[in-house]
Amino acid sequence: MTTNTAPWPQLEAAAAAALSQAYAPYSKYRVGSAAMTSDGRMISGCNIENAAYGVTLCAECSMVGQLFATGGGTLEYFVCFGQLEDGELELITPCGRCRQLLFEHRGADLRIKTARAIVGIDELLPDAFGPQNLNV
Repeated sequence: MTTNTAPWPQLEAAAAAALSQAYAPYSKYRVGSAAMTSDGRMISGCNIENAAYGVTLCAECSMVGQLFATGGGTLEYFVCFGQLEDGELELITPCGRCRQLLFEHRGADLRIKTARAIVGIDELLPDAFGPQNLNV
């Protein structure tokens, strides 16, 4: 797939819909993510907070769970939105932990839409740690 055929409007709608389901009673910051998989499925996820902050799930975590629950594959296109309470919906960039998660499950040319540009995962996470570091 190329970025010319990227389904950005559909991904943005799916990320916004996922964000509306987020559970964020502590931070009040809801996040929704969406991706298109290597076989053309649209998957999404939302953040799920926990009173024990360390076990909070980022939107990307729940999205990768959906990736595997619906058949696996790799991620080809990705977008993420954030929203503080009733504020503006913002196109956001994944945190470091989630960049690693995206790297692990990327397709050959994962494209990520950020507020700055559409970029590859190598630009967001240069010199990433991966299977190549584990001799697998």
